[in-house]
Amino acid sequence: MNKEYSKPALNTFAIIEKLKANGLIIIDEKEAQRKLGLVSYFRIASYLRPMEEDKESHYFKAGSTLENAFALYEFDTRLRQLVFSAIQEIEIALRTKIIQHFSLKYGPFWFMDVNLSENERLFAQNLSSIDRELDRSREDFIKEHYKKYKKPTFPPAWKTLGLASLGTLSKLYYNFSDNKVKKNIAREFNLPNHETLESWMRSIASLRNFCAHHARIWNRRLSATPQINGKYRGLWISNLDIDPNRLYAVLCCIAYWLEAINGKFQFVSDLKSLISQYPMVDTKAMGFPDHWYSEPLWK
Repeated sequence: MNKEYSKPALNTFAIIEKLKANGLIIIDEKEAQRKLGLVSYFRIASYLRPMEEDKESHYFKAGSTLENAFALYEFDTRLRQLVFSAIQEIEIALRTKIIQHFSLKYGPFWFMDVNLSENERLFAQNLSSIDRELDRSREDFIKEHYKKYKKPTFPPAWKTLGLASLGTLSKLYYNFSDNKVKKNIAREFNLPNHETLESWMRSIASLRNFCAHHARIWNRRLSATPQINGKYRGLWISNLDIDPNRLYAVLCCIAYWLEAINGKFQFVSDLKSLISQYPMVDTKAMGFPDHWYSEPLWK
């Protein structure tokens, strides 16, 4: 039987006292109050949970500090910024390749042709999503297009799909019926087939949403899992005995993808540097295996 929520709102002083009563060490209470006034306790609570001895009573393990929770929050924030920036670079390249390949073969309005789709229901859903995204747009180039052209209903792909979300873009690619063209796009990213690219697109689209909404990502279990056991032409990982639902698997995809796009390993060095700055972070909770840094991908 569901209970009625009856917990009162607490000020920062009361929150600190409650945490101390549950065994949490707070080294600088004045600084703790300042930080809790800027970052809500509800957000920080996610970073306190790994320190709890008892998940029901919320009593903390010996030696647990609020300062460590804030350090973990800071690490996650910086990690999210790094990942979000990387995904943006991938998204731009992916959007460009899809528009180019599909439009050159099937014309500027291929996304409106139901005969080029695998599933009519998904086709209708995608077109509806595109319609909503266009309707919300305040971009000048869309306004100018509609002033000049009345038909077809949508502007050409290079205009329209510049506004589509990464999720919509991945669904358009997935539902496109010409697997040969899809494979050609996958090969541009050194991937063996379109199925692999589809799974990677779904994975980064899901992760991007968490990043965009400032959600915790460091130890999150992800529902969209990438295929990781294909034959890749670029540097990849040799240890495939990893949890595909953890962040490490998607980070591997991001690193590989960026190498195919720009031939640079800035993301790799930035990630390794970030992890080294926060030795208290449990990388196993992120899915990192032992000696991950010795893998060809991460060297």
